[in-house]
Amino acid sequence: MGAYILVSVLILIACVLLSLVVLVQNSKGGGLASNFASSNQFMGVRKTADFLEKTTWTLAIILLALSLFSIFVIPRNVTRVSTDTELRELINEQAAPVQDFQAPPAE
Repeated sequence: MGAYILVSVLILIACVLLSLVVLVQNSKGGGLASNFASSNQFMGVRKTADFLEKTTWTLAIILLALSLFSIFVIPRNVTRVSTDTELRELINEQAAPVQDFQAPPAE
C-alpha cells in the first residue's frame, strides 16, 4: 500500500509540473521565454525554448512510466476461483440462510 501511495504522489507531482511547463510555452515559439529577452540574458530565448521542450518530453515520459509502474503496485485482495463449481460452492458458503420472521402471538 505504501508503494502505491508513493507512486500516486509522484504521478500527481509530474502532472502538476507538466501542466506548468506546458503553460509556460507558446506554440509559436514565444511564451514566457520570450519575455525574458533582454541584453542581460543568461540563456538565449532559443535555448530556453529547447529546455522547455526537453522538460516537457521528459515529464511526459516520466508520467507514462509511473502510470505503467502503478499497475504493479496496486493493492489487490482478490481470491482466485478456478472453476465454476468452486465459485458456486463459495457463493453457497457465503450466503446467509434466510430465516422466516414470525410475529409474536397477539394477546
